[in-house]
Amino acid sequence: MISFVGGRPGMISAATGAMALVMVHLVADHGLQYLFAATILTGLIQIVFGLCRVSRLMKFIPRSVMVGFVNALAIMIFMAQLPHFVGESLAMYMMTGGALLIIYLLPKVIKVIPSPLIAIIVMTLLAVFGHTY
Repeated sequence: MISFVGGRPGMISAATGAMALVMVHLVADHGLQYLFAATILTGLIQIVFGLCRVSRLMKFIPRSVMVGFVNALAIMIFMAQLPHFVGESLAMYMMTGGALLIIYLLPKVIKVIPSPLIAIIVMTLLAVFGHTY
């Protein structure tokens, strides 16, 4: 839909962190059919808010509140991912460490290609071709 009606450079046309956290619990508790209804309802509410120019009220929300909100989302997403790391193989921990090393150390050497992209490519190739049976 976004590609047809346009948008702006800072526009998010996918699930944001806040919505993803809510959607996971919605699907787990009520099933996939409620996700479609919730998505349509969310879109309708956003259209009504846009027509009523509610976005003008955003200037009254302090920057510290927005920073706190985003940081709380980051902490919640981090905490939600922790159970996936418990009881895994040593190879998974080594790949995670390797990816973090690439992400944080590679920009000191190469700045042309984003280091997260390189980490994804390297770890994908390592997972696909480096697995021994």
